[in-house]
Amino acid sequence: MDGVVVSTERNHFESWKQIAAMLNLHFDEEVNENLKGVSRADSLRFILKNSGTTIEEDRFEELLVKKNEFYRESLGALSGANILPGVEKVLKDAKNEGVKVMIGSSSRNARFILDKLGLLETFDHIVDGNDVANAKPDPEVFLKGAKAAGLNPVDCVVFEDAASGIEAAKKGGFKAIAVGNENIREMADEYLNTLEEFSL
Repeated sequence: MDGVVVSTERNHFESWKQIAAMLNLHFDEEVNENLKGVSRADSLRFILKNSGTTIEEDRFEELLVKKNEFYRESLGALSGANILPGVEKVLKDAKNEGVKVMIGSSSRNARFILDKLGLLETFDHIVDGNDVANAKPDPEVFLKGAKAAGLNPVDCVVFEDAASGIEAAKKGGFKAIAVGNENIREMADEYLNTLEEFSL
């Protein structure tokens, strides 16, 4: 979802930056690149490990809640105007062709964000961080989406902007198309600058 349907990467970055500041830890764009497509808990673990820091479990859980509060507050102005180029056409074409569309996201806020965008009812199935035990690069989120749609992975295409997502798709046996992130071009089966370049 994030980076393919809508870009809230800056919202995540600023929210994690606030958390890092609370802990007096270094945080920049390079560190943030490692958090794309990764669960909230695994993101915080990475930030702590990257800085050689450990914290108590209670504090860890408190910071996860605080990060989500920062993030959701930052999404207040999110609307359909924030949908990335090409997304609405692909969704419309898919519906016209009878192609099922699913969201497979590590975010626990996927439904909240899709509702803000006016896209909640557009997808046949939504599998997010609330529905899986294993975050990307584990393929669980995509495998559950395919199963919900009654499809085999080989008959599905995954669009991803993060390395963890491409890895998850490939592990699960899906065709993987990278979107808008040159850093993962070589990992994917195909590369698109935006979904405007895709046609069914």
